[in-house]
Amino acid sequence: MKISDADTQFLESLRCQVRGYRFHNWARTFSSQPRFYLAPTTEQEIVRIVRIARSYSMTVKPIGSGHSPSDIACTDSIMLNMDKMNRVLAHDAQACTATVEGGMRLHELHNVLGQRNMALSTLGSISDQSIAGALATATHGTGINYSDLSAMVVELTLVDGHGHVRTCNTETDSDLFAAARCSLGALGVIIRVTVQCEPAFWLHAVQEPARLGPVLDNLFEVIGSAEHVRVWWFPHSDNAVVWRANRTQRRQRTNPESFVRDRLYGFHVYQLQLLKARMWPDDIPALSREHFARRFDRRLEWVDQGFRVFNFDCLFPQYVNEWAVPVERAADALRALQAWVDGEEQKRSGVRVHFPVEIRFVQRNDVWLSPAYNQDVCYIGVIMYRPYHRPVPYKRYWSAYEDIMRAHGGRPHWAKAHKMYFHELQQRYPRFLDFARVRRDCDPDNIFVNDYLLRHVLPPGEAQRSDAQIAADQARL
Repeated sequence: MKISDADTQFLESLRCQVRGYRFHNWARTFSSQPRFYLAPTTEQEIVRIVRIARSYSMTVKPIGSGHSPSDIACTDSIMLNMDKMNRVLAHDAQACTATVEGGMRLHELHNVLGQRNMALSTLGSISDQSIAGALATATHGTGINYSDLSAMVVELTLVDGHGHVRTCNTETDSDLFAAARCSLGALGVIIRVTVQCEPAFWLHAVQEPARLGPVLDNLFEVIGSAEHVRVWWFPHSDNAVVWRANRTQRRQRTNPESFVRDRLYGFHVYQLQLLKARMWPDDIPALSREHFARRFDRRLEWVDQGFRVFNFDCLFPQYVNEWAVPVERAADALRALQAWVDGEEQKRSGVRVHFPVEIRFVQRNDVWLSPAYNQDVCYIGVIMYRPYHRPVPYKRYWSAYEDIMRAHGGRPHWAKAHKMYFHELQQRYPRFLDFARVRRDCDPDNIFVNDYLLRHVLPPGEAQRSDAQIAADQARL
């Protein structure tokens, strides 16, 4: 069916890039070329876009920063840039909540909350994401008494696949609320979010060198040693760094970062070293030990606003994988990963891996698709950098890592590219079929379905039907 002139004119009026625009995620590991790349500014515009998409069997995917290292945001049909949907709608000083539009970036939200003497209780490594994108994949920070961003949501509003505007919370449309707080973009376009905050705070951070063995032997003591604890392990060694942060009334003490050590050597020289290591991978274990000795084998201490302490520089593009295992199984999972890395180093053509392995801790919650659903978890994240956007081998590492995570009850981080599919996800998530039911109710015509959702969320039968719909859509385009 050909799109009517009126609908085409409306879509063209919202176009924010020239024809032929190609979307790339931040790491440039996935891309797509949407037919329409639009920048809506109002709820009414999003409702009309969704209804048009439904009428012509097109797909719709909203995006924020595109920081997810997977194809979760990709589409060849209609892509929505939500940056203009970034207004503050309300705040409640007594309840310490704020309501904002779904396109607001986290770094904008920090400023908005700071002006009202509020802050998010925990945060991940970066603040480039939109609030809707961050909660759609259960973005998390660290702290065993703090859950992920999805669990901070007290109410949200979305436009579903019928073009209906639906507001949900624990009392109104509670099943939708339980599903939509980590929705993977499968239920609709999130247009408003109310988040639970706390009074603005400063953090006192201390970072110290350690050894992984003793850390794992005393893991629960380490986890409870501060409000927020993060561990970095340097593979091909027993070297580790333990970062602790607590709320404080101390005065500001800036991060003692060195331009020469941390920027010139830690970024630019390291990227050159990794480029060289593409040809000589046996250099990688020595690089891990060298950078620990020169950059991390020292105690660092600083005090700053909470979000400034939580965030740090993620360096250059990378392949990333991250799974959450039950916290009581974390030490065994990490020992198994260390044993595998050490075994590979002994092989002439074994795998050589980049540092760090990042280890974080998150409190259980009741969000259906959160990896922390009904269990305290330890997130274990692995990385392989792509120096100057060049590819590096990572698939053997990923395969072994995922096998180890599976063996220890792991659940994958939804933003990452992973290999856990419908039947296995159904076993790992007690409410997965409930989520599937809510998804069918919200989007019976699969207008929010893309390749990522086909692989992971739709049952095989529905996936085949959706494939046919997508093939027909591509033929029309």
